[in-house]
Amino acid sequence: MATIRIPPVLRPSVGGEKELTAQGSSVGEILRSVADSHPDTQTQLFADDGGLNRYVNVYLNDEDVRVLDGLDTEVGASDTLVILPAMAGGGR
Repeated sequence: MATIRIPPVLRPSVGGEKELTAQGSSVGEILRSVADSHPDTQTQLFADDGGLNRYVNVYLNDEDVRVLDGLDTEVGASDTLVILPAMAGGGR
């Protein structure tokens, strides 16, 4: 099972956990498993079209999955996914 590190902003949606484990062979399968187990994360992780929410960055072993194969990026049992919310704003 892959390990998923949960940022503080998402922890209330996963029962306060800092890390989860999930089955899956791709980033998408693992994140969907998290969303199935913790429905409050569904809209936080995924856009309406089923893709990754634009305000969420996901790293597989320190590599941004958007520069890899996105949600189709293969994940091994000993891999770690890190979910980081993107920073936005900055208007005057």
